[in-house]
Amino acid sequence: MGSRVSREDFEWVYTDQPHATRRQEILAKYPEIKSLMKPDSNLIWIVIMMVLTQFVAFYLVKDLDWKWVLFWAYAFGSCINHSMTLAIHEVSHNSAFGHCKAMWNRWFGIFANLPIGVPYSVSFKRYHMDHHRYLGGDGIDVDIPTDFEGWFFCTTLRKFIWVILQPLFYAFRPLFINPKPISYLEIINTVIQITFDIVIYYVLGVKSLVYMLAASLLGLGLHPISGHFIAEHYMFLKGHETYSYYGPLNLLTFNVGYHNEHHDFPNIPGKSLPLVRKIAAEYYDNLPHYNSWIKVLYDFVTDDTISPYSRMKRHRKGNEGKSDIAPHAFGSGQPLSLLRKLCKQVCTKNLNPLHRIIW
Repeated sequence: MGSRVSREDFEWVYTDQPHATRRQEILAKYPEIKSLMKPDSNLIWIVIMMVLTQFVAFYLVKDLDWKWVLFWAYAFGSCINHSMTLAIHEVSHNSAFGHCKAMWNRWFGIFANLPIGVPYSVSFKRYHMDHHRYLGGDGIDVDIPTDFEGWFFCTTLRKFIWVILQPLFYAFRPLFINPKPISYLEIINTVIQITFDIVIYYVLGVKSLVYMLAASLLGLGLHPISGHFIAEHYMFLKGHETYSYYGPLNLLTFNVGYHNEHHDFPNIPGKSLPLVRKIAAEYYDNLPHYNSWIKVLYDFVTDDTISPYSRMKRHRKGNEGKSDIAPHAFGSGQPLSLLRKLCKQVCTKNLNPLHRIIW
C-alpha cells in the first residue's frame, strides 16, 4: 500500500488570497490588460462542434462490441467530455456571450452539458464563483477535499484510488461541505439532461448511453487531462497556493492550465490568458509552474508528503459565503428583475470588479 502520508491536517493560513492584490498591481502597471476582458465568440462555435462530434460518436459506437465501446470512451470520448467540462467552466465566467447576456451563457452551458450525461453546468456555476471569491474558505470552497478524504486517502494505493474516483468526490462533496438550496435553473438543467439521456437510450441504445457516461467518468478520473485538478491548487511547495501549467494539453482545455493568470483575471477568456502572461511576464515567470500533468499525477500518488490534505485553507469571516440572492433567483418574478438590474449595472460598469466576477 506504500508509506503513509505524514500530513494530518490542511495548511491553515491567515492571510488573504494573493490574486486580488496581484490583479490590482498588474492593472495599475498594465491597464491595457482591461482590453482583454471581453467575450470569446469563437468559444460558441467550438462548443457546438464538440457537441456535434459527440453526437456522431454516439451513433458510431451503437453497434460496436463492448470492449470497443469502452476503448473509444477512454481514448476519444474522455478527451471530448473533459474538454467540455472546461468549456462549461469558461461559460460559467460568461465568456461566451458576455456579462450583459448572463442568461444566454446559462442556457448555452446547459446545451454544452448534453454529451456529458450528468446535469452539471448550472450547479458548477454557483459553486465555482465561491471558489474564486473565497479561495480555500473553510465550509465555502468545495474544491477543497473533506476531512475524510484527507484522513483516509493517505497511502500510495489509496491516493491512486482517490485519483480514479475524483469525479465522484467532486459531485458529492458540495452536499457535505456547502449545500445550497436547489434553484429553478438546476431543475431545468436536470430535466433537460435526463430527457436527453432517455432519448439517446431509446434511439441509439444502451451502448451509446454507456459510452457517454463512461467517457465522463473515465475522462475526469485517471486521465492525463485530470492532472489539472491537482496541479491547480495542491501545495507541492509550501506557501504556494496556485500553480500554472504551460504544457501542450492547454490546447484541449481552453488554457485552464494558465491558472494563476485565470485567478488573477477570471473575467478574461482562456484564449487570452497567454497574453496576460506575456504582458505581465515579471509577475508570472518566476512563480512555480508545471509542464506535465501526467507527472503531477505521478508525484501526487507516490510522494509521501502530498495528500488530499495538501491544500491551503482559511477560516470563514463572519457571514462570508452566505448568498444574498434567494434560491429562486434565476426563476420568475422579482428575483429575475433583480438579476436584470445587476446585469445592467455590470454592463454600465457600476459594479466593482469583484461583483463582476460573481455575475
